[in-house]
Amino acid sequence: MTTAAYQPRDDKLTLAEICKDLKISRSTFYDWRAKGRAPRCIKLPNGDIRVRRSDYEHWLDDREDAA
Repeated sequence: MTTAAYQPRDDKLTLAEICKDLKISRSTFYDWRAKGRAPRCIKLPNGDIRVRRSDYEHWLDDREDAA
């Protein structure tokens, strides 16, 4: 009997969690999203937005200043 390799779950963050972490308002996040500057989002059937933790962390890494 073989077992599948364990794959860690890629948590989904709520818009509230993202905004709290970045210390921004929801309207700022929506503005960034409209301009294509926000992390990749998942829009749920009820209209709520989620962001995969891995996408969020990658998005943050891409914004680090290399100074």
